[in-house]
Amino acid sequence: MTTAVHETSRKIIANVEQCIVGKRKQLVLSLVSWFSGGHILLEDVPGVAKTMLARALAASVGGSFKRVQCTPDLLPGDITGASIFNQKTTEFEFRPGPVFANILLADEINRTTPRAQSALLEAMAEASVTVDGKTHRLPPPFLVIATQNPIDHEGTFPLPEAQLDRFFMKFTLGYPSMEDELRMLQLLERQHPIDSLSPAVSLQELLEAQRLVKEVFVDPKVRQYMLQIVHETRGNENLALGGGPRASIALFRASQAMAAIRGRNFVQPDDVKRILSPVISHRLILRPESRLRRITAEQVLDGIVAEIAVPTLDEPAR
Repeated sequence: MTTAVHETSRKIIANVEQCIVGKRKQLVLSLVSWFSGGHILLEDVPGVAKTMLARALAASVGGSFKRVQCTPDLLPGDITGASIFNQKTTEFEFRPGPVFANILLADEINRTTPRAQSALLEAMAEASVTVDGKTHRLPPPFLVIATQNPIDHEGTFPLPEAQLDRFFMKFTLGYPSMEDELRMLQLLERQHPIDSLSPAVSLQELLEAQRLVKEVFVDPKVRQYMLQIVHETRGNENLALGGGPRASIALFRASQAMAAIRGRNFVQPDDVKRILSPVISHRLILRPESRLRRITAEQVLDGIVAEIAVPTLDEPAR
């Protein structure tokens, strides 16, 4: 069971690394989110391959890729599509928007208005869009990768907490090391590797991986460990808002996916620790006085994990 997921992830990672170097950890996190059916928010400076990651993932499974450049004048219909009057048939026809793709890149999502941002909510939660009272299903597998620039604040519309909570994971790519950047220049010498990237697995194999991930065993002790971490965030003195039930579900699913990608059919506490910060930190709201003391959500999570006893799994339970 998990061998198939491990093999699928290995093929995708090897394929993507033909054009993106030195980002193995972020690639694994991307697959954890995709295999769990969740969506990704990338917060990073310009030019660190956020768009390239989305394109490479789509190319590696032979899926369709669409990009929306978010601007202040973007309308919800520019994302979801709209009904257009056909003069020949004298009827309205639905013209699908860019959201009808296997991977949708919402570039600089914080540059568009809350009205346009909210157009993605139904698509992310239900894998469907409703236009003129009619619901249209999106093609599976469906993944939204949204990006935002952390150093640009002028003319931006920060994502509200409710929408941040819809993103399964939030992480950064970061600058490459000098060795990785030298290798990148070598790869780009004649043409961009993304242009010759071919599918490593099929969409059906990806859908099968999403199904198999849900069968990974989670010991009751590990479930208790996850819930203890989330519940501790709700009463932490540095946090105005802790993780909700959606955070617990996301942590559960991400742990299953991480275990399967690593070739196991059961979840270890180590799997929970590996994906804890990307899954939980963006759902936490720091108190103003904590922000003034430069305390981060990641530091709060580290402190909570340090105080909770790590469960020991019995061999038969595995």
